[in-house]
Amino acid sequence: MANKNKEKKQRKPIVRVLLWIANVVIAAVLLVVLICAGGLTYLSVTEFKPDAIETVEIDTSETSGEKLTADSGFTIMTWNAGYGALGDNADFFMDGGTGVQTATKERVEVNLSSIASLAESNAPDVVFFQEVDRDSKRSYNTNECDYIKDAMSTDYVSTFANNFKVNYVPYPVPTIGKVDSGVFTLSKYEINDAKRISLPCPFSWPVRTANLKRCLLVSRVPVYDADGNDTGKELVLINLHLEAYDSGEGKKAQTDQLKSLLEDEYEKGNYVIAGGDFNQKFSNIDTSMYPEYEGMWQCGE
Repeated sequence: MANKNKEKKQRKPIVRVLLWIANVVIAAVLLVVLICAGGLTYLSVTEFKPDAIETVEIDTSETSGEKLTADSGFTIMTWNAGYGALGDNADFFMDGGTGVQTATKERVEVNLSSIASLAESNAPDVVFFQEVDRDSKRSYNTNECDYIKDAMSTDYVSTFANNFKVNYVPYPVPTIGKVDSGVFTLSKYEINDAKRISLPCPFSWPVRTANLKRCLLVSRVPVYDADGNDTGKELVLINLHLEAYDSGEGKKAQTDQLKSLLEDEYEKGNYVIAGGDFNQKFSNIDTSMYPEYEGMWQCGE
């Protein structure tokens, strides 16, 4: 009997240790669950939920724009600026690499300066930019719209529409963090109306809360005759950046919506041009100069 009591006394400290470890593990699990639940709640409450159609600001601080006449010739440039951080040194995890913060602040500024310089040298009348940040961790909170406009000697009317706006993107590690980014249109010609038109989002909750909300940025340029009279027609400029990382259904739905808009504007008698990053291959284009590499991001069709 004495031996049994002795054995029980010897086991008690071990039991206490095991119970303490179990309590610590349970507390840690509960803490993780609470943090995750809190994070999802925060992302859900603050989720960017734009209306189907929204009016966007037309920035005429540099110029009110020239008048476009029906017989005018003009040039258009389109450029995915990669938020100034996807240069030749980038190793971005979504494209098969490992990096999240893909450039230093100094490199971002060098990239933006080079983008503005090359655009300037081509002297485009209209520029469609995609992936331009206004206040994002990944580009050191640089307002790239202002940076690009200030770096170009040409005065442009401009419009901007968000397609990626999240207070905190919680993945991967280190995290992407805050993103405020979108499509940015510059025009030498006056713009009398600009709209953000939402595109279908292929992602469901909770992935949707920290993902892109793609859109079309539609800027309308009135067209005049040789005497300066308004013809009632418009040049409709559509800046876009279609889905990249879905399984294909989102890209198709977005392309169908774009096609419908193009047809509607054409039937109205307007001139219409869509440009940007389609994230897809076209059947009538020779892509042999742009080989795809195994393990890297693959362009959709």
